[in-house]
Amino acid sequence: MQNRIFKFAVDLSIWGLAAPLAFMLRLSGERASDYFDAILIYSMASLLIKAAVLWMTKPYLRIWHRISLIDLQHLARAVAVGGLLMVALSVFLPVSPGIPRSVPVISTSLAIIGMVGVRVLVRSYFEVARTRRGEMIKKRTLIVGAGEAGSMLAREMINNPAAGFVPVGFLDDSSVKRGRLLLGMKIYGPVTELPEVAGKLGVDEVIIAMPSVSGVLVRQLTTMARAAGLPYRILPSLGEILQGQDALFQLRDVNVEDLLRRAPARLDLESIASYIEDKTVLVTGAGGSIGSEIVRQVVRFHPRRLILLGRGENSIFSIQQELRMNWPEVQTVAVIADVRSRERLQHVFAQHRPNVVYHAAAHKHVPLMEEQPGEAVLNNVFGTRNIAEFCLEFGVERFVNISTDKAVNPTSVMGSTKRLAEMVVSVAAQRAKPDQAFMSVRFGNVLGSRGSVVPTFLAQIRAGGPVTVTHPEMVRFFMTIPEAARLVLQAGGLASNNNVYVLDMGQPVKIVDLARDVVQLSGAKDVEIVFTGMRPGEKLYEELLTAGEHIGRTSHQEILVAALNQPQAESFNGQLALLQQQAQDGDGEGVRHTIRRLLPESTVKIASELKH
Repeated sequence: MQNRIFKFAVDLSIWGLAAPLAFMLRLSGERASDYFDAILIYSMASLLIKAAVLWMTKPYLRIWHRISLIDLQHLARAVAVGGLLMVALSVFLPVSPGIPRSVPVISTSLAIIGMVGVRVLVRSYFEVARTRRGEMIKKRTLIVGAGEAGSMLAREMINNPAAGFVPVGFLDDSSVKRGRLLLGMKIYGPVTELPEVAGKLGVDEVIIAMPSVSGVLVRQLTTMARAAGLPYRILPSLGEILQGQDALFQLRDVNVEDLLRRAPARLDLESIASYIEDKTVLVTGAGGSIGSEIVRQVVRFHPRRLILLGRGENSIFSIQQELRMNWPEVQTVAVIADVRSRERLQHVFAQHRPNVVYHAAAHKHVPLMEEQPGEAVLNNVFGTRNIAEFCLEFGVERFVNISTDKAVNPTSVMGSTKRLAEMVVSVAAQRAKPDQAFMSVRFGNVLGSRGSVVPTFLAQIRAGGPVTVTHPEMVRFFMTIPEAARLVLQAGGLASNNNVYVLDMGQPVKIVDLARDVVQLSGAKDVEIVFTGMRPGEKLYEELLTAGEHIGRTSHQEILVAALNQPQAESFNGQLALLQQQAQDGDGEGVRHTIRRLLPESTVKIASELKH
């Protein structure tokens, strides 16, 4: 606070002194004493206006030792506005003799020069001080990527010598750039020459500065750097950098998400904002991996209120505190509730009247749900039905159900319940009003979610191994949590009722290859990978469509739409009543039989088959 007051006082003093100095320059050949009263009255009156302009435009909030061209433009605009007010003041101020019309112009010019000058001096002082503090051993750094991100990173290294990096060259595949100089350093290439270039330049570290590079190239670069005995790090995407304070300090180790990296999803931000901005949004399972990321993505579109619903008080408290810290202007409400409780849900919907609902609450662990099929049914099927019915009752505009590729030709109880949840949403969609849209979004495995394969591998590595993989040929589709959440929001923006949207998951990945990548990136030595055999309910290959489904394109290239057979509401609801009773009675075998009748494509095991 004291620093802000000091900067405000400095700016006001410079701008205030500019007025009498402008008079002196203007009246250099005349008798200034004749204008003494005019100088005094004009200077005092203008000082009040200048103080008001500085208070409203707040240039004192800018960090002077990090002053940028944008900051200087902001300052110049503020002073220019004050200058226009000074012109008006000089015309209407009742003083004799009159105020020369050029005085406000000269005063404004002097103020800009003085205020910019003091900021440049402060920045220069700090940069010299940083340089002196930075006289230490520096890592000779090769930057892979001579684009905007690479040049920005190199500049940051040059301007922050205390960080201990000194860029010595660039590596890029572009034949146009190759051989040219960027910031005085040569651009080498192609990137396959990394070991040779690094050896030639005496490089200590490699930094990958290509935010949109493919996972295949990241894998190639890390393999070459590792073979050359060089440490390596990566610059995250530009979107991540913009959320940080300083690009240089956003550098991090390469992780498995980078090796599977795809081109970033292109979002139609306008269509997303149109149904979220200034609306009340409810997210079920808001404390989970997917639910919490949906919350983080939704809040960027400025909803009026965000309802965080979940059973786990610790996880709900955690995401609420995160939002209050980073997005204090958005009203958040934490609701501890179970989607299986109709009475509790009815109270929540009646109290908050949500416009948009994302349903991410679900049991998802395949082996656990095989052992407890009734719990999977009550939570995944009937919890979804409860949410869908209250969305109908309370006029929710968009209801987006989060589904999974395990719902396709399901071999597990969990996958079967998620397919039934899709059908529940479809039945509800048949009753939707014209201004409502009910949909499901189906995608594969999400890297880093709770209980998913990568955290499991890391825990096994920390314990000294072995890393366990069920089968050498098992493959899965993978997507990062933020990418999945963004595309879920985008699917909601398509606003088409009674659809199942399928996210383009790219190419499937062998789990054993993923395990090798995690072991390699962890730096662990002699960690064995062992095969343990497939678990109940698992299958080697996940699919995104059943045999009877047809795929169609949407207006977004990474979101497809599956043409499903519509369930007949009356007969479907009748069988659901039986399924609910069996689940409540703990009749696991009955649950499995009813699932098979409801879903002919399901191969969930029943007792007679489990014996074989």
